Amino acid sequence: MRDERRSGCPINLAVELLGDKWSLVVVRDMMFGNRRHFRELLHNSEEGIASNILAARLQRLARNGLLSKAADPTHRQKVIYSLTEPAIQLVPVMAHLGAWGRRHLPVTRDLAIRAELLERGGPELWDAFMDELREQHLGIPRPAGSESVFGRLRAACEAELARE
Repeated sequence: MRDERRSGCPINLAVELLGDKWSLVVVRDMMFGNRRHFRELLHNSEEGIASNILAARLQRLARNGLLSKAADPTHRQKVIYSLTEPAIQLVPVMAHLGAWGRRHLPVTRDLAIRAELLERGGPELWDAFMDELREQHLGIPRPAGSESVFGRLRAACEAELARE
């Protein structure tokens, strides 16, 4: 983290790292959209992040240990970003933020369905999703026979979009 901390309060430190306008959105898109390349993150951003802001956030998140980056074996000029264990452990935080937003803010149904499923699934679903993210991003196999939480979330979002 940065050398200039306002205090050692854990909430303050987390806000200093994640409290800007874009950091959690980038983590969200990697976590729930499986977007791993700069171009995917840029062009599939619902909120329309600018390329210079995205580059700065990716660099900052990597510098602070929430992302790692490696050369993409399919293309010499590309890198692939991965969530690290500390970022994966943000799943419960994201679930709580989504649940709070659904209750108190004017969300759209199609974008709120994932938050609803995460809230209903609770810690058991969050743990399964973190295991799946560990497999996708860290190469750690998840328990055999585990249902894909990512697939469930995506299918629910697609079903909601089809209803409109």
